[in-house]
Amino acid sequence: MSNYQIFNHNNGELGLIVLESCKELGEKINEHIKIKTGTEESFLIPAKEIRFSNGEGKVSLSETVRGKDIYILCDVGNYSCTYNMFGITNHKGPDEHFQDIKRTVSAIRGKAKRITVIMPLLYESRQHRRKGRESLDCALALQELERLGVQEILTFDAHDPNVQNAIPLLSFENFYPTYDILKTIITEEKYIEINKNNMLVISPDTGAMDRAIYYSNVLGVDVGLFYKRRDHSTIINGKNPIVKHEYMGRNVEDQDVLIVDDMIASGESVLDIARELKARKARNVYVATTFAFFTEGLEKFQKYYDEKIITRVYSTNLTYISPELEKAEWFRKVDMSELIGKIINRLNKEQSISKYMDATYVIEELLKNRK
Repeated sequence: MSNYQIFNHNNGELGLIVLESCKELGEKINEHIKIKTGTEESFLIPAKEIRFSNGEGKVSLSETVRGKDIYILCDVGNYSCTYNMFGITNHKGPDEHFQDIKRTVSAIRGKAKRITVIMPLLYESRQHRRKGRESLDCALALQELERLGVQEILTFDAHDPNVQNAIPLLSFENFYPTYDILKTIITEEKYIEINKNNMLVISPDTGAMDRAIYYSNVLGVDVGLFYKRRDHSTIINGKNPIVKHEYMGRNVEDQDVLIVDDMIASGESVLDIARELKARKARNVYVATTFAFFTEGLEKFQKYYDEKIITRVYSTNLTYISPELEKAEWFRKVDMSELIGKIINRLNKEQSISKYMDATYVIEELLKNRK
């Protein structure tokens, strides 16, 4: 037994169960924890996600978890995981990934000292509240994890953090990648001028305004807003189509602009706004987001980059990034593995993680060092 394990005996020896959807990120997190704790031993506990030929599944653990402090990592947005069902290659969707989380908790069979589920992309977070006669999926999922014996849930940039009210007695921590995104932008964009005279932060809609105001405050720049006028008489792909983007804010001519949002789905909204900003003679259009889905492919973003409408898109590796996207010259990945490793390490030692909840101070230090 290592010194680290002896030191943490009262809190439970640390164990990471990384499901296949989170393999690359999980291995990086494991390496960061090893460095942080000064041990050569891996914290990974092997888990097999088995699928039968009719589509049924199970999760099997090959090592004991008795008395351990277990962290289960799963990326419910990873669409690259496949299995064979009736001879057909089937891609796992969010429902199947969430089912594998429950199977993993079930395989632990109450033997662990503590179970924490880390879903960087919160399952069903877009369906967080009712609008009429419809399901309430995210709240039900959180309650199901609570009933299974999960003590803590960690996530990033939840679409609406108020969904935690569904589990008032469970620890629910929602982190934001603002510092890591800004650090990557500053590292990559050597000539970007972050000051009130040369830069604006843009909110793509009213829902992202709080985020845009936070970015503008820590960067010391102005903020602008695009308002989406929608056709509420029509529903296409589950949403009302946008008729026009109306801009409210100061002149963007010869300015670098940073569009900030929690996710890019199809990207239609961001690209429309980028075109509007370029029509107003903005110098560079940068996009920063937590989750990049690109549900309708990368071709349109490549086209807008070639036409010099967008300069760069920044997004985290908290959900699956395809090899094609990672190679795109207009895309930059923001690696979050170090931060997650630090959070897990501190939780395992029963130490406070409050300093990771508010990045204002470290962002200010980052900007001072750049100057």
